[in-house]
Parts: sequence; C-alpha cells; structure tokens
Amino acid sequence: MEHFEDKIKKTKEILQKLNAQDLSLKESLEFYKQGMQELKNAQDLLEKAKLEYEEIKASDNSSSQAEAES
Repeated sequence: MEHFEDKIKKTKEILQKLNAQDLSLKESLEFYKQGMQELKNAQDLLEKAKLEYEEIKASDNSSSQAEAES
C-alpha cells in the first residue's frame, strides 16, 4: 500500500515532466491524467485518515463520558 507522501512525491515528479518543453500533446495528456489520478488517490487517503481520526475521537469521548458517569 502506498502512503500519502508517496502519492504527493509522484505528483511532483509528474508536474516536473509536464513542465518539460519537449513533450507532445499526447504525452502531456497522459502525464496530466496520471497526475490527477495520483492526487485523487492522495485525497482518498486523507479522507480515510480523517474518518479514522473522527472514529477514534468519538470512541475516546464515549469512554471519557462513561468513566465520568461512574
């Protein structure tokens, strides 16, 4: 499984390739598609992490409330 940081690194590498002057239109479009997919995957990883954090936070709050009521 790739990590968020790996996705961002790949996206930066693709951006560098897109900045090259000698790319054909076809190559540019392919790199663009790859870059957009990497960004989408990175965003999906962030969303998953956010949901996990919120679940942990909710679980911690439930535990704290149960202990306070005891």
